[in-house]
Amino acid sequence: MSRKRTNYKRNVDPDPVYGSELAQRFMNRLMLDGKKVKAEQIFYGALKVCEEKENKPGIEVFEKALQNCMPITEVRPRRVGGQTYQVPSEVRPARRRTLAIRWMVTNARKRSGRSMIEKLSGEFLDAFNGQGATVKKKEDTHKMAEANKAFAHFRF
Repeated sequence: MSRKRTNYKRNVDPDPVYGSELAQRFMNRLMLDGKKVKAEQIFYGALKVCEEKENKPGIEVFEKALQNCMPITEVRPRRVGGQTYQVPSEVRPARRRTLAIRWMVTNARKRSGRSMIEKLSGEFLDAFNGQGATVKKKEDTHKMAEANKAFAHFRF
C-alpha cells in the first residue's frame, strides 16, 4: 500500500445555466489564471453559436461532441524484462471524460480564428460531426492500441 496521501475525488457543482457537471468541468479546464467569468462567457458564447448553426440545443451539441471524442482504449507503457512495451488497455470512464475535455480545449486553442468563441464553437461543431483534430486524436489513440494488440497479454 502506498505511503503517500490518498487521492480523493473532488465534487464539482453543476453549472448554473444547464445544470450539467460536464459543462462545469469543461469551463474549469478552459479557465486561465483563475478567470472563471471569462471562461463562462467563452463557453456559453460558443454554445450559442453552435445552437444557431445546428438548430439544436447547444448543450446537446456539446455533449454529443464530447461523446465523439472519448477514447475507449489507450496504450500504457509496461516494463517487462528490461524492455518497455506499449500495452493496450481500457480507459476508465472518468479518464475518458478528462482526456476528451483536455484534447478539445487544446485543439480549440490551436485553431486559427479571431476569437476563442469562434475557435471553440468550430471545435464543437467539428467533433459533433465526427471530424476535426480532436476526433483524429481519438482515432490515433485507438490505432496505436490496435497496432500493439500483440502485447495485450502483458496487461496487469
